[in-house]
Amino acid sequence: QVQLVESGGGLVQPGGSLRLSCTVSGTIFGIYMAWYRQAPGKQRELVARITTDRSTKYLDSVKGRFTISRDNVPGAVYLQMDSLKPEDTAVYYCNNYPNAWSWGQGTQVTVSS
Repeated sequence: QVQLVESGGGLVQPGGSLRLSCTVSGTIFGIYMAWYRQAPGKQRELVARITTDRSTKYLDSVKGRFTISRDNVPGAVYLQMDSLKPEDTAVYYCNNYPNAWSWGQGTQVTVSS
């Protein structure tokens, strides 16, 4: 069973940056990967995805601020988050796209002054 471990979250002031990392137990060669987030009281949403040829797509509200990237071997996915806003506060998860594996524990991102 694939295991996902997210890290890199924390408390940051508005306008700040964080880099999230996700390690995958095994290669992700040939697999689309994505970052999702879930804010308190809201449904989980897709933030960014990256294809096998590294084509990317982003949620409108993070375009120009977030950058997703990947390493296939060993499997890892990253999310560089710049110009963070309070509305980016959420637990962030990585996973397969679109057919999610079991979810990891996520990493908390809190944007607050």
